[in-house]
Formats: sequence, C-alpha cells, structure tokens
Amino acid sequence: MRILVAMSGGVDSSVAAATMVERGHEVIGVTLKQWSGPDGRLPTAGCCTVADAEDARRVAAKLGIPYYVLDYRDRFAESVVAHFTSEYLAGRTPNPCIECNRRVRFGALLSRAAELGCDRLATGHHARVDHDGTRYRLLVGRDRDKDQSYVLHMLGQGELASILLPIGEMTKTEVRAEAARLGLRTATKADSQDLCFVAGDYREFLRERLPQAARPGPIVDATGTVVGSHRGTADFTIGQRKGLGVSFGEPRYVVGVDAATSTVTIGRREELAVEACLVTGVSFISGGAPEEGAEVAVKIRYRSAAVAATLWTENGGRRVRFSEAQLAVSPGQAAVFYRGDEVLGGGTIEEAA
Repeated sequence: MRILVAMSGGVDSSVAAATMVERGHEVIGVTLKQWSGPDGRLPTAGCCTVADAEDARRVAAKLGIPYYVLDYRDRFAESVVAHFTSEYLAGRTPNPCIECNRRVRFGALLSRAAELGCDRLATGHHARVDHDGTRYRLLVGRDRDKDQSYVLHMLGQGELASILLPIGEMTKTEVRAEAARLGLRTATKADSQDLCFVAGDYREFLRERLPQAARPGPIVDATGTVVGSHRGTADFTIGQRKGLGVSFGEPRYVVGVDAATSTVTIGRREELAVEACLVTGVSFISGGAPEEGAEVAVKIRYRSAAVAATLWTENGGRRVRFSEAQLAVSPGQAAVFYRGDEVLGGGTIEEAA
C-alpha cells in the first residue's frame, strides 16, 4: 500500500514511519506547517518548530522515503486557533489538540492523502484501531500512561477505515528502543509539552490577539461578595488554585467563570464537586448511540482517570451522571466515553451541574 505518514519530528511518528517502511509499504513523510511567526518562519520554541521539521526531514532521509512540508497555516488558524481564542473569551477551557485532530490531521490531511493516491494515513498516536468483523473500533493504546485515545474520540467509521496507528501496540520504552535500534536521531528526544502555537504563557497570547480578553472584573465568593479583582476571565479555568491574587486562611479555587459579566467566582474545594454534566456535540464511533442509561467510564480531562457514569439523552446531547461527585468539571473540555478498552465516543462539556 501507499502510506502517507504524518511526521511531527518526534520519536513516535518517526517509529510509525519506520514501521510502515519495514512492512514493505510505499511511504511518504509529511510535516504540517501549522503556525509561524510574523516573519513567516516556523517557531523556534514549543512544538512543531523548525528543529522538529529538521528532525523529521533527517529521519525521512535515513529511512529513504520522500518528505514534504505542507502549508496548513490558514486552515489551522481558522479552525484551531480561532476556536481556542473564542472558547477562552467565552469563559470556557478548550482542548486545541482535539480540534487539530478533528479539522486538520484527520480532516484536511486525510483528504490530502487521497489526493496523493495514498491508501492510508499513518500517525504516531498511542491508540489502536481494530475491526471486529462488523465495524471498526478505537481502542486505548497499550501504554496506558501515554494513551491518546481521548483526543481521537471524534473519529468515525470512515476515518478509522483510512488510518493506521503503528505504535499503538507498543509502550513508549519499546518505541524508543526501536528508534535506537534503527539509529534514528529522535530516539532520545523529549516529548513535547507545549501548545504548538504558544511558546510561552497562553494568557499573553490571548491578550495580544484579543484585547477584550483583558477586560478586568471582580472576583467574588459564593455569596456574591467581592473579594478581589482580576485582569481578564481568560486568565482562569475551573479548579484553578494558583494566581488568584487573593489570599485566605485556607485554599480557594475557581468555581465559576462568567465571561459576559467578567466575573470570577472562587470557593472551597468542596464547591467544585458536581454530580453530573451536560455534554453536547456528541458523536459515537460506531455510528449508533448506546442504550439509554448506558453504564460507561468517562474521562473529563485528557490525563484524568476514567470514572463510572451513566448516559442519558437530554437536549440533543447526553447528561452524564457520575457514580461519585467529580471535581473541577470544566465547560469546553471533552468528555470521552469508554467501555473497557473501547472508546465509544464523546463530546464537549457544556455545563457542570
């Protein structure tokens, strides 16, 4: 088969490309130019940098495969950065990696793969795809600590039929060992931890692009009493403890963000607890919804543990009722539903209550 491999310049995508080559496929490596500075060049800090592109190029050369950099800056800005800024402006906490996967990596890039005559798109995500004889399933990666199925929950049958996740059955240690065996320069490269389009503080990024994000307002307690002031609601997210600018005898946390009135509400830890949340924009990988009241495990943040819950239809979305109260359930984040190792689907947290 002819395989297009998305190469970020990291060890995971490097080994994904190498695995495709070793399996005898015709492989094309590509790096997406998603963001650039005012001079039009790739950033030098964060991830998706000029150094990352150079690492990807050298790995491709080592593997003997053609390699290209594709300019996706306009699409990335329109579909990922715009969503990121508008969500923070609305007092919500987005996950830009999900939008990038939805709109760019498994949206536009899949279309490009077809245009190039490729049979599949391969990436270095830690997750697995299988087919049970009836439908495709998305499964958690073998390395639970590195599992990335959360940010792939929006994929449907069409996408799963068109992608390969070569390292999903490998642990990170095994990935690095394979890269070292092959003599790849990325074998010991550290994992990226930054937003690819924000090299420093995301709050300064928001202020530069959205002056209205710096609208000052009051910090209040649960009774509505003003206890302080802030420089803009975009500085805050539900559950935040540091950087509140107020001090008490015991810890206080952000329990509410009202962007319309530029008000931040703080409270004690127990005030963060909620029994349920409403999830909208829900999609299910199988194409069909589970039964009413379905028992699932749900993750409400990328690196949080999955917790038991039930799903109920409400206002075109799903009301998720937790078996135990959960802390810091943040509107704008994804709620992803699991049953065992299988990802059922998910959506965006609209409200916590």
